[in-house]
Amino acid sequence: MNNTLVKKLSLPLITFLIAWIGGLSTIYSDWTWYESLNKPFFNPPNYLFGIVWPILYVLMAVVSFLHAQNIFKLYLMQIMLNGLWSWLFFVFQSTAFAFLDIVLLIFLNILILKKLRENQAWISVFLYVPYVLWICFASVLNLSIIILN
Repeated sequence: MNNTLVKKLSLPLITFLIAWIGGLSTIYSDWTWYESLNKPFFNPPNYLFGIVWPILYVLMAVVSFLHAQNIFKLYLMQIMLNGLWSWLFFVFQSTAFAFLDIVLLIFLNILILKKLRENQAWISVFLYVPYVLWICFASVLNLSIIILN
């Protein structure tokens, strides 16, 4: 197998592996801690996260497959930070480190969007923007929880 194909196939596989590892954090989370937190009025119901994230991971996997050559390193860094966030926030209850993580995550994903735009990959930009918007929203939620608690 050539290097290009390895990159193209590895990023979607890594995406779903990280999604699974991030999901494992729910097993080790103290949900009484999370439920006791003061949350902003715009905090979505918990079930919504279970609907949104699988869709976002599929979109991310598609874009990573299509543009592996151009975004490989940035994508690897961002997907690792993505998986780390759940562990920082829910398992380690470190809302501040989770916020730092998500700020870096947003920055890396803006760089990915920039690369996609430079390549005029408009369909991929369209597919990737929902993820970036969602993590921006998640960062506002994260920061709100820090402020309210």
